[in-house]
Order: sequence, then C-alpha cells, then structure tokens
Amino acid sequence: MKAGELRQMSDEQLALTMREAAESLFRLRFQSQTERRTTGSQMRNNRRLIARIKTIQTERQSLAKK
Repeated sequence: MKAGELRQMSDEQLALTMREAAESLFRLRFQSQTERRTTGSQMRNNRRLIARIKTIQTERQSLAKK
C-alpha cells in the first residue's frame, strides 16, 4: 500500500492493517528460520508497511496535540 492510501484510512483501519502486517511479518520470519525459504522481499515490504503506518499515526498524534 502506498502512503496516500494509508492516509485515507481511519485510525481503526490503520491499527488493524498494522496488526495484520506485524502478524504476517512474524510468520515470514518464523518460516524463513525453520524452512530456510528466502522471503526477503516480502519481509522488506511488510517492514516498510509497518513503518509507513507508524509514521502516519505519529503525524496524526502530533496534529491532534496542536
């Protein structure tokens, strides 16, 4: 997902998307350690998605304080 798509989501949708991405990242990490599969690009995409969501949540929190 792109940042523009994430910014259009509500706070609840962002939290749900982040939870799903974190669970997926956990499964991919576990899978890569146990089955020795190379899932580097999927792991990278999930990490970046989580970072985008956290950035948007931080932006919203800072705007709410003002």
